[in-house]
Amino acid sequence: MSHDHDDRPQLTAAQAAAVLNPPAGRTGGDLVVESLQGLGATTVFGLPGQHALGMFDALRRSSLRYVGLRVENNAGFAADAYGRITGEVAPLLLSTGPGALTSLAALQEAAAASAPVLAISSQIPTAGLGGGRHGYLHELRDQQASVRDIVKSVHTVRSASQIPSAIAAAWESALTAPHGPVWVEIPQDVLLAETMLPVVSAMDATPRELYPRPELTIAAAHLLSNAERPVIIAGGGVVRSDASGKLRALAEKLDAPVVTTFGGKGAFPWEHPLSLRSWLEDRHTTDFLEDADVLLVVGSGLGELSSNYHTFRPRGRVIQIEADAGKLESNHPALGIHSDAREALSDLLEAVERREDAGAAERVATVLEKVRARIDAQELTLEQQVLAAVREALPDTAPSFWDMTILAYWAWSAFDARRPNTMHSAQGAGGLGYGFPAAVGAAAADPTRPVLAVSGDGGAMYSIAELATARQYDLPLTWLIVDDGGYGILREYMTDAFGEATGTELSRPDFVALAESFGVPAVRTTPEALATDLGKALAAPGPSVVVLPALLRMFEPTHL
Repeated sequence: MSHDHDDRPQLTAAQAAAVLNPPAGRTGGDLVVESLQGLGATTVFGLPGQHALGMFDALRRSSLRYVGLRVENNAGFAADAYGRITGEVAPLLLSTGPGALTSLAALQEAAAASAPVLAISSQIPTAGLGGGRHGYLHELRDQQASVRDIVKSVHTVRSASQIPSAIAAAWESALTAPHGPVWVEIPQDVLLAETMLPVVSAMDATPRELYPRPELTIAAAHLLSNAERPVIIAGGGVVRSDASGKLRALAEKLDAPVVTTFGGKGAFPWEHPLSLRSWLEDRHTTDFLEDADVLLVVGSGLGELSSNYHTFRPRGRVIQIEADAGKLESNHPALGIHSDAREALSDLLEAVERREDAGAAERVATVLEKVRARIDAQELTLEQQVLAAVREALPDTAPSFWDMTILAYWAWSAFDARRPNTMHSAQGAGGLGYGFPAAVGAAAADPTRPVLAVSGDGGAMYSIAELATARQYDLPLTWLIVDDGGYGILREYMTDAFGEATGTELSRPDFVALAESFGVPAVRTTPEALATDLGKALAAPGPSVVVLPALLRMFEPTHL
């Protein structure tokens, strides 16, 4: 393709001089940070290591804000949360070998939750690559092989001039629906070598839009317009694509009840007359969904948790809108629409005919009353009291991050998120230790509002070191630690299955004293005082810890 002379960039004399005479002392590391700045990054997360020092040295010559965590996996969780909260790419700077590998559990969560994380890892010097077993520090036979099954795409750099293009391609991949983590790796010598390449300026990495095919929209609209009992399941894709407004408008146009998955919390108003809330682990809800003659599933693969542990058997027609093509019809036959949720809902909203169903809200209320009666019969007053206290203390716009712990499992079903994109957990991959480092990332993204993290004592020990990070950056986050002396949910699972539990009881520190040793104010509370103590902590500047000694129980499952 030829270009006219007029298409060429027109530079001022000063700009031309800067391009032709770049500043001395720049390295491959500078090309990394200049590329990130050119793409619009403002904040990076990570942890330095020997092979990555070229990148970290370049940070001081940039305008990028660096948030350094104490463990690479926690840095990955922080980047994950930053990506979820902002919808922007979160750069994660990592070293080689152990540093890279320690981030993998966090990248798995980012992949499961569609969080746009751009991991940039160093590598051993170029001469050692290729699996030759030269004995370099941190050497792996094939570092990429460890991440390839987890991330969306892998981008390899072997020379300085490849750096901007590799980072731009990774950036575009991370932001193309479905969002997700991507991997760039650059050898140590390339990061350290001086470069005379011009300073990286404007970069273009526009993600591809994912639109629904029109014939599928027409077919789906026909099914929904003529349905007798349409129901909508809204998943995390609705939240990721900022489509909650479109979802509500479609539900109201169709008079269709809506249930949100645990990843889709907040996608539909909790108190809306058509809201089935999030009681997916409940047979009454499952029965209601099975009875729909047309079921619209938006932004969910209907995996284990969203299908009441695969006991869900839809009897009507299923329409599935999903940005991840691999999830289309992966669990149930459907009219599969490969599309970003926002684009598909927008087209459907225009194409469907208004239908009125005066009894829809009444049927929803009946289901919710059955659920309430089932829970009330189990005498779980303490658990509901604690969850209500958290809801009372937490401002509506404040994001919350929940670890894998009993209170979080309650929150998945029973917590009113009130706003889209405010409640997040590690339920995608299900790893421990997510809550607090994720809250660090969210607080870094928006330090003007408080952030809540919720962990059990077992999960808290995964990320206790990040109290130092919260203090160092003076982040406005409160950590609620529910201390039940062990891995509470595993204790329940094992006792139910085998009659007794093994390996679940934990010795743990005095969390209040430990937090205070980091210079972080802490308080030990009770269920009765929780709302007040948590509210005070969230209102105070900087980090804080609230410890609740309590033995919580789960509600009875309905899938067994």
